[in-house]
Amino acid sequence: MPRDQRYACAYIFGAVCPARDTGVALVLPDADTRAMNLHLAAISRHVAKDAHAVLLIDGAGWHISGDLVVPENITLLRLPPYSPELNAQENIWQYLRQNYLAGRIFREYDDIVDGCCIAWNALLATAGKIKSIADRDWLYTGQKL
Repeated sequence: MPRDQRYACAYIFGAVCPARDTGVALVLPDADTRAMNLHLAAISRHVAKDAHAVLLIDGAGWHISGDLVVPENITLLRLPPYSPELNAQENIWQYLRQNYLAGRIFREYDDIVDGCCIAWNALLATAGKIKSIADRDWLYTGQKL
């Protein structure tokens, strides 16, 4: 495995909709409340008209900050502690790491951002991939699709 002693990172803020086999993401330099607010606004713009999104979140500080601005078409649903198996987004991250991001050395920060964008766009471009990774029967309880 290649090694690099330099340290720089970017964060992919992403959310998927298995029912529509799509998602939205931002690649940002920080993981904080400001970034989460940008992400929530981006998700809100992509929610289908006359629909409401439920966004599963864990206890990360930027997920539960009192300064979050949650759009009216989104509800945040906090998962119990230590239950990543309930959040299908964790499987999306695993897929992106295994197939696009792990074991790579990037020359500079912009290359990290580009790599993250390439990985996310490849995920979106593969028909059925999000649905196959993130779909859960319990997501549709009481709904007819």
